[in-house]
Amino acid sequence: MNVQDILAQARDTITVKRVFGDPYEKDGMTIIPAAAVAGGAGGGRGPEASTGTGGGFGVSARPVGVYVIQEGQVRWEPAFDLNRVIRGGQIVVVILLLTLRSILKARTRAATRP
Repeated sequence: MNVQDILAQARDTITVKRVFGDPYEKDGMTIIPAAAVAGGAGGGRGPEASTGTGGGFGVSARPVGVYVIQEGQVRWEPAFDLNRVIRGGQIVVVILLLTLRSILKARTRAATRP
């Protein structure tokens, strides 16, 4: 497989069909799932023509929500990402601990000065 074939496969893989899923009906509603999709591809050739070529591509996707169509109205329902919530909480806790450490160091220095 040459680099052009790899790039063509990557282009075919990263399409709008990966972002929006097939609509389906449930309880009188039409639901269209949506995802965030990112990808890239690349290829290269060795410094000399005899060293060969190589390439590859990767795709990442995560659900972001669904469009719900009901009685002629469209609404967006975002997906709940528990991992993002946990990561945000961890960042807040680290910032809080660093701030408390700074405050305690300042108080300790102020208490030990004559």
